Amino acid sequence: MEYLTSPNMWWGTLGTIRPYSNFHPEQDVKEIQSALEKKDAVTLVRILTNRNNAQRQVIAKTFQEITDRDLGTTLKKVLSGDLEDLLLQLLMLPEQMEAQRLHQAMKYLGTDEDTLLEILCTRSGKRLQEISAAYKQMYKKELEKEMRGETSGAFAKLVVALLKKDSMAAAVHRDIQALIVSLNGKKADAEPWINILTSRNRDHLEKVLMGLELETGQTGEQIVEKHFSGDFRLGLNVLVQCIHSSDLYLAKRLATMKTLLVHGIMVCHSEEDLLGIRTKFLKLTGNSLYSALQNHFKGEHLQALLAICRSED
Repeated sequence: MEYLTSPNMWWGTLGTIRPYSNFHPEQDVKEIQSALEKKDAVTLVRILTNRNNAQRQVIAKTFQEITDRDLGTTLKKVLSGDLEDLLLQLLMLPEQMEAQRLHQAMKYLGTDEDTLLEILCTRSGKRLQEISAAYKQMYKKELEKEMRGETSGAFAKLVVALLKKDSMAAAVHRDIQALIVSLNGKKADAEPWINILTSRNRDHLEKVLMGLELETGQTGEQIVEKHFSGDFRLGLNVLVQCIHSSDLYLAKRLATMKTLLVHGIMVCHSEEDLLGIRTKFLKLTGNSLYSALQNHFKGEHLQALLAICRSED
């Protein structure tokens, strides 16, 4: 692959897609134009999966300037199905892609809580601000308001707190005691769990969960399972899993091999931490992500996914 022969690969990142060093957008556009005329999906996949997102944005802009056409719209006329969806997603800005996923999670009857939680629990407060801004630009609606309308009770408070999450300094022991006290009543108090788990950094929360286990003899997951119920229990479970390892949580999601999930996670994490997710996937399933993809998908769609995954583990 072109990426593997690049002499100036970006080290120090866990992404699988990195900037292509010999980048010439005009040449890429020329090849893309020819590929579109011939309906040559192989060339389209080769170029779009071997450029990082910033370079794909330049390609799309250059295509517009040269042809006076939108690249995404033109791709739709040539491609179809899962391959079309995947390549169009590669052309989106990362925050637009995740805003779209959140919109789809709330669009139909019955909210997809798992996708809401995936994005809210694995993304930083800064990234969530960017996603919120992209959501407003794309759908002319406030993401927080949409979430409030699609959720209720303690779960609604949790997802809104996650959307606004920010790290605050606090004493580990004090947080542990606050969580223990919240469990002493006839009904567990959700507020301390929301306040603490959405406003501390990961290192702090790992210490809190470890201390909680030492004090109670139960893991965070066991406590959540015992004392809470419904969507709120689901939300806390995902949050606790992500505090321990967001890579492992995302690997579990990928293991379902559902097309929408595979697209969403692989595209959104391809330049950040997909190598880490791949490692956890292998440990979790005993099979590499690269091989798993070959067992579930086919054709040019498979080749595009393999190019994003990059290699066997």
